[in-house]
Amino acid sequence: MGRILRLHSIFIKQDLKKIMEYKVDFLLGAVGFLLTQAVQILCLGIIFASIPALCYMVDGQVVDFWTFEEVLFIYGFSLIPKGIDHLLYDNLWGLGYWIVDKGDFDKYLTRPLDSWIYVLCEKFCVDAFGDLIVGIALIVYSMCAMPAEILANMSAWRIIPIVVIMPFAISIFTSIKTGTAAISFWTKRSGHITHMCYMTNEFAKYPAKIYNTFVKTFITYVLPFALTAYYPAIYLLRGEEWWSLPVTVGMAVVLFLISQLIWRRGINAYESAGS
Repeated sequence: MGRILRLHSIFIKQDLKKIMEYKVDFLLGAVGFLLTQAVQILCLGIIFASIPALCYMVDGQVVDFWTFEEVLFIYGFSLIPKGIDHLLYDNLWGLGYWIVDKGDFDKYLTRPLDSWIYVLCEKFCVDAFGDLIVGIALIVYSMCAMPAEILANMSAWRIIPIVVIMPFAISIFTSIKTGTAAISFWTKRSGHITHMCYMTNEFAKYPAKIYNTFVKTFITYVLPFALTAYYPAIYLLRGEEWWSLPVTVGMAVVLFLISQLIWRRGINAYESAGS
């Protein structure tokens, strides 16, 4: 583990040096990301300017609802595990789009380190700080705007379990990217599959109850991004959906094992890029 951490720190330093060489490119990327998030939040604000709350109804009766501040909290919370995964493990995108297709994966097989670990450690995405900054800002703003009684109930007994499951929430993102990117060992390119699956996390920025049964089940048990955002966020706010915490751990472990199985079998099927 110490060796892996040292290797990761070396790659981080190298990526930071690259960023310093192309400061304008980094700044434009950061501004573009912030504008994208700002537009989504603005649209959310416009919607809530017309409605008092986001309601969940059964047989014409309101059985649950979420205020603008609560939805902002869920939105901001969803960016934390996503941002950490983006920061540390985003090189998996390259695997699906060009690393295997160009035959560049050969170099990982000659290194004295597990190929999956090496791919993860090779890139450090500083632009992910945009995810983290926006996420933290939304959480802080929403908490300041919430009624005092909600904050009073947010005790350490709620915060500690969320901190404990956070690595598992991050692992869900990483495992989904690993499994879909590893398909490229057979197809040469699988970035579009990774993108299709990864973008499902957009559903997790809003309360899972507002979706129909199929979508809610899909984002909870198939591509379980809701377990990284809505469920832990609503547990923090209201103490509800406590069952989702052990489910998050279980789903993270299952997805990790599946992704590693696909990766190992993909390595055996890898044929480089010879003509």
